[in-house]
Amino acid sequence: MFSRKLTRSIAIGATAVAIGGGAYGIVSASAGSSAGTTTAATFAPAASTQFAPGGGGSNARSGPAAGGAAGTVDNVSASSFTITTSAGQAVTIDKVSSTTYREGTNSTSASAVKRGVSVLVLGTTNGTTITAGQVILQQKSGGSAASSTAAVVPFERGAASTSKQVGQIPASYSQGSGTIVGGQAANKATEAALAAYPGGIVDRVVKLSNGEYEVHNIGVNWPHHIFVNQSFRVVGAD
Repeated sequence: MFSRKLTRSIAIGATAVAIGGGAYGIVSASAGSSAGTTTAATFAPAASTQFAPGGGGSNARSGPAAGGAAGTVDNVSASSFTITTSAGQAVTIDKVSSTTYREGTNSTSASAVKRGVSVLVLGTTNGTTITAGQVILQQKSGGSAASSTAAVVPFERGAASTSKQVGQIPASYSQGSGTIVGGQAANKATEAALAAYPGGIVDRVVKLSNGEYEVHNIGVNWPHHIFVNQSFRVVGAD
């Protein structure tokens, strides 16, 4: 009799602990994610705090988004390769079956990506890793980007971010506003931004209320926001 009561008490206690732990998990997931649903992925150590912009708002995100990077190839394997941007940022590029390769206007193959080759990669950015949608081989000079390279301030741990504005910043812009976009619009805006200010990693492209784009740049101390107009020309940065 005593044994049955003791067993029952332990079971009830364990159930209470389990319920308490479950409630804590749900609260934690809700606080750490902007998603409205609770799934297994919600409990992963997550990208939500790493990638949300400082201003919050509608473009805060908890997962990867369209972006890209440009740099020189360092190492190549069957499934990936690494590049270093002109500002010294290391980026891992994951290759998938749908990745396409281009040199100028001509299609090429994955074998064209070799150590020392300069590339522009467009795809899905997750921190310093990009799942490649397109890999575009470039001239090493960087073309029209060369004149703006010196304006980029490389990331330096412990150094304060540079605070300055150049060109035209949309009057209605506030950090965190706009809607994240993908597809051709994101690719064109990313390509324009990296041509003007190479060195960083584009981790999202946001369409603003005036129809222009804010390209969010990480891995450098400046610029963090590059503004691209509806004709996909860079008009400003901060």
